[in-house]
Amino acid sequence: MNRRRPQDETKKGAPKWMVTFSDLMTLILVFFILLFSMSVVDANKFQAIAESFQDRAVFDDFPSIVPFENPAEERNERNEPHEPDETDIEQDTDELEMDEQLDDMLEEVNDYLEEEELTEEISASRDDRGVVLVLQEQALFETAEAEIVEGAEPFLEKVGELLDTIPNMVKVEGHTDSRPIETAQFPSNWELSGARASSVIRYLTEEDAELDEKRFLAVGYGDTRPVAPNTTEENLQQNRRVVLVISDPSYEDNELY
Repeated sequence: MNRRRPQDETKKGAPKWMVTFSDLMTLILVFFILLFSMSVVDANKFQAIAESFQDRAVFDDFPSIVPFENPAEERNERNEPHEPDETDIEQDTDELEMDEQLDDMLEEVNDYLEEEELTEEISASRDDRGVVLVLQEQALFETAEAEIVEGAEPFLEKVGELLDTIPNMVKVEGHTDSRPIETAQFPSNWELSGARASSVIRYLTEEDAELDEKRFLAVGYGDTRPVAPNTTEENLQQNRRVVLVISDPSYEDNELY
């Protein structure tokens, strides 16, 4: 006689997969709560940061963006116009006096050149470096040479007399045109321009014992600083020159000394 198998009793409660699903939903809910909490901006902190950038506190006076106890007062103090102190006034006065001295020096130099009839060989001007004397090559040297010609000695002696009356430092620059040179003595325009500047200084200091060698600096620029395009014979002639810069003592230029 066959026995009936007892029917499986119906299991009560939620199925097992619901447990995993519930955990997943809980984690997702927590994740979105965290995102929401991180996205909420503190209005007070945001305003403080915005004001700090408007006041340029981060870049100017304040070491941080945290406002001071009285930020409005600090802001007003910074916005007030700066009244020059004694140091500023003295500095401005010194600069003004120096400009006047250089203008007077330029006038004296031009008067001297006219009296000595040197205006054809030498031109004088003024820039931010000081008073600038330009001597053209044809009055000083033969082509591709650095030895001073005899015809240049008289007016170079007068230049030395002029420098005797001026205690400023003097920078002597040699310049050439763009035409290349390649000789045993001067492999390039660099050597030629430097040698010409040195020749002028050597002549001035040897002929006039009163001129201190420490006042002079020789620099050769080759063809790197033309005053005119190297396209015509006239322009090439203008670029071949020796420049004497009677320096402004207040001019700060690393390349000058």
